[in-house]
Amino acid sequence: MARPPLRTSAAIVLAATAAIALSACAPDADEAAPPASAPVVSTSPTPIPTITQTATAVRLPADCKAMLSADVLAQLGTTPLNDPSLGPSGVQSDGSLICIWRDPAADTTGLTTTISGMDRGPALDMLNELVTTQGFSCYTPDAGTRCEKTWINDAYPVNDGRTLYWRDDVLIDTQYSNLAPTGYTGSIIASIFG
Repeated sequence: MARPPLRTSAAIVLAATAAIALSACAPDADEAAPPASAPVVSTSPTPIPTITQTATAVRLPADCKAMLSADVLAQLGTTPLNDPSLGPSGVQSDGSLICIWRDPAADTTGLTTTISGMDRGPALDMLNELVTTQGFSCYTPDAGTRCEKTWINDAYPVNDGRTLYWRDDVLIDTQYSNLAPTGYTGSIIASIFG
C-alpha cells in the first residue's frame, strides 16, 4: 500500500486539529442557540432612572381666620386682624401668609404669624441655631418639629414669646406679646395637615 504524500498528511492533521479546537468552543448540546426572533440587545449605555423623594405637597392657607378653630377665634375676641398700618399682611406674592392680630393703638399686645414654604435643610439649620444661640426648646409633636421660647417683655410686665413649627416644607412662625391663645399653633397645624 502506498503512503500518502507528506503534504497531504500534514493537511489532514491540520484539519483535524482545527476541528478539535472549534468543537471545544462550541456550546454544549444543552445550550441551545437563541431563536432567530430573539430581541437584539443594545450595547450602548442606558441612563438609570433616579427616584426622587418629595414631601407630601401641602397647600399654604390663604385666610387667617379660616385656619383657626372657633375656640381660638373666641379667645382672640375683637382683636383687629391685619390692620394696614402694621405693615404687610395677608397672602404675599410668594404664597406665604402673614396674619397680624393686634390693635394698632396697643403698645405691646398682639401676635404675628407667618406661614411660608421652607425646605428641610434650611429649616432645621434655623431651628438648631435658635436652640444654640437663643435657648429655644424643641420637640417633635404632630409629625413635625416645634421650637419655642418665652421671656418677660423689656418694657412691660407681660410675657413675650415665639413658637415655630416645621413639617413637610411648611414653616409656621408666630411671635407674640401678651396675647397667646391656648391651642393657637395646634389649630393651624390641624388646619394645614389635617
